[in-house]
Amino acid sequence: MKCYYHLPGLFEFYELYKVFLPLFYYHREYFYDWCEIGSIYGAPDDCIWGGGRVGFGEENPKDVASLMEKYDTSSRLTFSNSLLKEEHLSDKKCNALCKLFENNGNKQNGIIVYSDLLLDYLKEKYPDFYFVSSTTKVLTDFSDFEKELNRMDFAYVVPDFRLNKKFEKLNSLPQELKDKVEFLSNECCWFDCYDRKNCYENVSRKSLGEDCEDHICVSPTADIGYRFSDAMKNQGFIGIDDILNTYMPNGFTNFKIEGRGLGSAVVLEFLLYYMTKPEYHLKVREEIYLDSMLDLF
Repeated sequence: MKCYYHLPGLFEFYELYKVFLPLFYYHREYFYDWCEIGSIYGAPDDCIWGGGRVGFGEENPKDVASLMEKYDTSSRLTFSNSLLKEEHLSDKKCNALCKLFENNGNKQNGIIVYSDLLLDYLKEKYPDFYFVSSTTKVLTDFSDFEKELNRMDFAYVVPDFRLNKKFEKLNSLPQELKDKVEFLSNECCWFDCYDRKNCYENVSRKSLGEDCEDHICVSPTADIGYRFSDAMKNQGFIGIDDILNTYMPNGFTNFKIEGRGLGSAVVLEFLLYYMTKPEYHLKVREEIYLDSMLDLF
């Protein structure tokens, strides 16, 4: 059995993946043999269908598509804006992205969506994509999550990270639904956050170009920002021991790694922790730092 990681920053971390992908595919001895890259996800910085994060992802889409095709890796477009209206569906840039990525490479590419309006449009106009139900729906009630899993529209469903350890209910799912579950593994958001949906909605407004104030995070540690060491202490955190000893034995194989907007140096730490054998951490780090224009912030 293999686990599949869905990695962040399709358009944001192009320089990082340009070095990491050949390392991963041509030097598999550096990496755990039980894991694969399921996809790399993201959206350009000025994409109005985008959601989750805004203002990140400046790389030329044609260059990104070429890199993904070269290494036969699935791309996912993050089109999880929750506030789309009919007039937004004709956006030229977003439609051009769909045309570019729909049949790019041998691997089927996907789209992460929130809006059913957009989903219906995409299913009709670009039927060769698979679709992923976005974690921005904040599905914290297990019955709502299970209903989403049962929707034929979606190949994968990403629940809110606070369902990650609901093992009694998760393990009772039939295998065909377990195959659709994609856990958000390294979330650093406050486990008791009551304002997560409003946070994502604020991002959707900004993606649409609305003049709105920044969302004020209610977390007690909001002033610190993301720290992987803090994420590891989160009640919903899924580490590699959890994946190997709990999730995979119970039939779960898909894990989403967040990281858009965190900087490529932080994302490299995720790639080392989740995918790289400890004895090769330094080797991979050296290869990345010496051969790429890696930002350290």
